[in-house]
Amino acid sequence: MTLRPEALALLAAACWAVSSLFSAGPAQRLGAFAFSRWRMLFASLILWALALMGGGWRSLDASALGLLALSGVIGIFIGDTVLFACMNRLGPRRSGVLFATHALFSAVIAWFYLGEVLWGRALIGSGLLVGGVMLAILWGRRSDEKHGWEQTRGPLIIGVGLGLAAALCQSVATLMLKPLMTTGVDAVAASAARMSMALLAHTVLLASGWHGARAKVPMRWKDAWLTFLSAAVAMALGMTLILAAMRLGQAGLVAVLSSVSPILILPLLWLVYRRRPAAGAWLGAALAVLGTELILRPT
Repeated sequence: MTLRPEALALLAAACWAVSSLFSAGPAQRLGAFAFSRWRMLFASLILWALALMGGGWRSLDASALGLLALSGVIGIFIGDTVLFACMNRLGPRRSGVLFATHALFSAVIAWFYLGEVLWGRALIGSGLLVGGVMLAILWGRRSDEKHGWEQTRGPLIIGVGLGLAAALCQSVATLMLKPLMTTGVDAVAASAARMSMALLAHTVLLASGWHGARAKVPMRWKDAWLTFLSAAVAMALGMTLILAAMRLGQAGLVAVLSSVSPILILPLLWLVYRRRPAAGAWLGAALAVLGTELILRPT
C-alpha cells in the first residue's frame, strides 16, 4: 500500500529527529565540515547501492542530473554543513527551532514559485503546527538543565544566522525539485545523485587545502558508527522520503509536516537524559499534534 505524501513527510521528520541524537557528538568532535563529508560518503554508498539494485538509476537523464546536482550543492553541501555548524554553537534543541523555519520559507516559496496556496483547515493546521514547534522548543528547556547541548559556543547572532541560512537552503533545494519529481524520477536515485554532488563539492573544498575543512580530531570507530547511523537514517532514508512525498503532495504542506522533527526530539531527549520536558514543551507539542490532525483529517 502506498503511503500518503503527508505520512511520508512525517516519517522523514521522525528520521531527522532520531538522527540528531547520533549526530551531535561526532559533529562537535570532528567539526561541521568533516562530519558532513563523512556522512555524505556513507549516505552516497547506501543510496547508490539501492539505486543499482532497484534499477532506479535508469530514470535519470542529463537534465535531471543537472538539477539534482544544483539542489545537492544548495541543500546538502551548503545547507547541511551550515546546520551542523549551527548545532555545534547552539545545540540540537535551539538549532532545531531555527531550522523549523524552513516550513515558513517553503510555504512562501511554494506560493511564488509553484502557485500553491494553503487555505481553510490546511492553513489553520499549518499555523498551529509551526507555532507549536516554535513554542515547544523556545519554552522546552527546564531552568536547571546544564548539559552540553544547551550551551552557547561563540556569538549567539552567528548561530542564529547559520540556522536560518540552513533553513532557507533546505527550502530552496527541495522545492526546486518538485517539477522534476512529478515526472516519475526514482526518489532513491535522485537522492543518490544529490548526495554525490554534495560529496564532490566537499571533497574539492578539502583538496583546496582550506584548514576549516579538515577534521578537528581523527575519526574514531565510535564516531564512524554514529556518523553511519546518522547518514542511513537522516540522509539515505529521510531525504528520500521527502522527495517521494514531493512527487504527489503539495510542496508547502509537505514542508510544514516535515518540520515537526523538533517536537519529536523532545521525548528522545527525555529518554537520553531522564529529564521531563518543561511545561511549554508539552503545550507546544499539543498544538503541533492538533495542527497535524487538522491537516490530515479527511475532507
